[in-house]
Amino acid sequence: MNETSIRQYQDSITVQASADTLYDLVSDITRTGEWSPVCTSCWWDDEDSAGQPGAWFTGRNELPQRTWETRSQVVTADRGREFAWVVGGKFVRWGFTMTPAETGTTLTESWEFLPAGIAMFEEKFGDGAQVQIADRTQQALDGIPKTLAAIKRIAESIDADEEARS
Repeated sequence: MNETSIRQYQDSITVQASADTLYDLVSDITRTGEWSPVCTSCWWDDEDSAGQPGAWFTGRNELPQRTWETRSQVVTADRGREFAWVVGGKFVRWGFTMTPAETGTTLTESWEFLPAGIAMFEEKFGDGAQVQIADRTQQALDGIPKTLAAIKRIAESIDADEEARS
């Protein structure tokens, strides 16, 4: 992988749910394991700051060959518009944005490997850094469409339940 390789990616899906419903879902990091193919669970490091910019949470990630935990910091928490966090506070930025669509809301998930993340991998893995970076990149490319499809299924189920009750 060279300097022109993919370091960021995003994909979108239209969901028959309100932007607030989607925001409430994706910003509840304790539910991440319901839709992420890698992150099986998350919890707030301090419940008092949960969901607010600056709040930290820990995520448990599992693949067949390894299991690890990361700490992430919320960098954007704008209900109905955007929820984003940075792994390690500086390594990788993940986020969701919600924009009105003709029918429902367009949910976009984005991922960006930040310069400090690249540097950390180079320091940690040395000559193997590019292979590790390529592996993490492929996980994001494969995982984002799966995550969006799962969130769509869950969110549309939530909105259908709310409509049935009203």
